Amino acid sequence: MRVTTGFEAVLWDFGGVITTSPFEAFNRHEAARGLPRDSIRRINATNPDSNAWAMLERSEIDAESFDRLFAEEAAALGLDIRGSEVLPLLSGDVRPRMVAALDRCREAGLRLGCITNNARIGHGAGMAGSRRQSDEIAAIMARFDHVLESSKVGLRKPDPRIYQLMCETLRLDPAACIYLDDLGINCKPAAGLGMTAIKVTGEAQALADLGRLLGLDFPAAA
Repeated sequence: MRVTTGFEAVLWDFGGVITTSPFEAFNRHEAARGLPRDSIRRINATNPDSNAWAMLERSEIDAESFDRLFAEEAAALGLDIRGSEVLPLLSGDVRPRMVAALDRCREAGLRLGCITNNARIGHGAGMAGSRRQSDEIAAIMARFDHVLESSKVGLRKPDPRIYQLMCETLRLDPAACIYLDDLGINCKPAAGLGMTAIKVTGEAQALADLGRLLGLDFPAAA
């Protein structure tokens, strides 16, 4: 079955959409350390365009500098967290239903793109902690027509230019694209350009919303 709804492409975030959210790992780490819940997200949300996190994802600093600068930003908020504690938490587990949805979209004649904020740490685009996981993620990345990594292009979401770059590369009008992301702040610029944005709050919700837009059925949970 091919899509007849006018959409030509589905653009995907990676962490928190194709894989489980690193926020879950953040919260587990905070609980283990006795830190207030969402401490890491609070640090990341402070000066979000110029903080250590933003600079790391644009490859303006290395992991060693991130460790130090993140610790300084945490201390300014009364928190004791080093950047080196956070980096191993970034790579989530693959969601098989999302991977199956990629294949279903491809079968329906849609083009696929991935826009991911990442850093030059771990293995591969998914910042995997092992070669096995890296190989699994590489096989998923190979499904996309094009992948934009913040660490390679020097732009990161929610900068509208990274969405525009994807559309220019695929030679598509934003209105022909659906965009999925687990962060509303990243969905907003996509919608502002004319894309139909889906904020992902869970796997079932995301696939239900995507299916309605495309007129497709996606596999149910096993």
